[in-house]
Amino acid sequence: MINVAVCGANGKMGQQVIKTVNDAEDMTVVAKIDINNGEFATIKDAKDSVNIDILVDFTQPKSIYENALYCLSNGINIVIGTTGLTDEQINELKKLSESNKLGCLIAPNFSTGAVLMMKFAQMAAKYFNNAEIIELHHNQKKDAPSGTAVKTAQMMAEANNEFTTGNCAEVETIQGARGANSYNNIHIHSVRMPGFMASQEVIFGSNGQTLKIRHDSTDRECYMPGVLLGIRHIAENKKFIYGLDNIM
Repeated sequence: MINVAVCGANGKMGQQVIKTVNDAEDMTVVAKIDINNGEFATIKDAKDSVNIDILVDFTQPKSIYENALYCLSNGINIVIGTTGLTDEQINELKKLSESNKLGCLIAPNFSTGAVLMMKFAQMAAKYFNNAEIIELHHNQKKDAPSGTAVKTAQMMAEANNEFTTGNCAEVETIQGARGANSYNNIHIHSVRMPGFMASQEVIFGSNGQTLKIRHDSTDRECYMPGVLLGIRHIAENKKFIYGLDNIM
């Protein structure tokens, strides 16, 4: 039996994770951690009271790095669904995971469909020299661009080193009109408004054709198979992994 602690237990994702884990035959929730009326207020409080094999974190960008540092410094494997980590922070967590021989899975998106969308975009990137990403989320998401968009751009950049081939010299008459210029000149546009949960579209173009690859999440239940996959994988493999695509 895998003993799972959930950090951000009272949030919408946290509540869904708790239900899913408790419904699984091979794992159980031993700690519900949340600064807002949680069973435990901090990870340390939970660790001092129960045996934790893996902590699943769905909190906020401002707290995830410190949460991960604590876990990897105190013998707790961690599965991270919270986005907002910088490249530098991810590299530090990788070093800590490897030096302490603890599992750390950072998954910008747990939806298997979204992971396939990222993989398809990486495949297409070999054949198109122009591409942009539009990601759309609800207006309570605090970080922009989304972790999924960042991970997608990184995967595409591994396949191609330039995504603005043939573009003219551009002038933004309103700053930010062209979005954020990310890896290998992939522009990312972030939309935040009510009515969306999580969607992403990758647009490729070349002379005479365009290709659009899109994924839409309409219910948080779509993330749960990926969460269970991540927990089980980290329970058996005490390694650092960035992206669910690496274990699918």
